[in-house]
Amino acid sequence: MTEEIIIAGFGGQGVLSMGKILAYSGVMQNQEVSWMPSYGPEMRGGTANVTVIISDERISSPIVHQYDTAIILNQQSMDKFESTVKPGGLLVYDGNGITRHPERKDINIYRIDANDEAAKLGISKVFNMIVLGGYLKLKPIILPEFMHKGLEKSLPKRHHGMIPENEKAIETGKNIIYPVHTL
Repeated sequence: MTEEIIIAGFGGQGVLSMGKILAYSGVMQNQEVSWMPSYGPEMRGGTANVTVIISDERISSPIVHQYDTAIILNQQSMDKFESTVKPGGLLVYDGNGITRHPERKDINIYRIDANDEAAKLGISKVFNMIVLGGYLKLKPIILPEFMHKGLEKSLPKRHHGMIPENEKAIETGKNIIYPVHTL
């Protein structure tokens, strides 16, 4: 099993954190992992993306041009990364702020309205975990116990009190993701 993922959106949406939590969870699950962030100098509000590779085998390079999965959180990222999903791959996106929805017919497309759900819950900080939960429903590459260990490892100790809320957000995401186009 090898899963090559791009997570992309604005700085401040938890893009890099989502990738880091996924990567640490993969390490805790005893898999080979690569985590490669990319962000502009403006950080919050600028574009940010992270490539995460999780594999049963040694990873030869962190550089990827075609992804098994793209998790898209803004229009700029949709414009840039929709075309990089491998045919038969998966695109997951949050509909908030998307003006041009994905158009490809050779990939599986799922929408998750995580921004709206986080607002309903009154905890905007868990937006990224709602998205991650939706993704993990479709591709359960990380087992829940290792997700918990990944959260413990990647979150500072002062935020460990938020782990139950993050785990609840992951479960919420699994319940609100829905297909737009499937093969």
